[in-house]
Amino acid sequence: MLTNIMYVTIYVTDQDRALRFYTEGLGLEKRIDFPGPGGRFLTVGVPGHPAQILLWPHAGAAGQPGGADRQGAPGPLILESGDLRKDVEIFRQRGVTFEDPEPVDYPFGVRIEAVDPDGNRISLRQPNKA
Repeated sequence: MLTNIMYVTIYVTDQDRALRFYTEGLGLEKRIDFPGPGGRFLTVGVPGHPAQILLWPHAGAAGQPGGADRQGAPGPLILESGDLRKDVEIFRQRGVTFEDPEPVDYPFGVRIEAVDPDGNRISLRQPNKA
């Protein structure tokens, strides 16, 4: 049986720039940085959680896929927050940009989309407390 999500891949054009965005901007921690034979294997993750985000170099696939409905589609990565409005202010101070000026309330909670340096949409969510 499967037991865990190990890696989710985000395609980037510049791994160092992406690393700064995800660690300094969003506050994730660097996990693995290995110069492997197939390319640099670089991961980040939410502190205290096992899943890792692989920042993989591939210029042709970086950013949002062409023709995607940006308003309806979530980003390739969805991160959860306990206090999204507070986190958004912190992220703004760190230079993170967002598609909307403020988080939006939905029946399921609160959401906003951040944009990384390659145009990848990073969905940030705060679910309603049940």
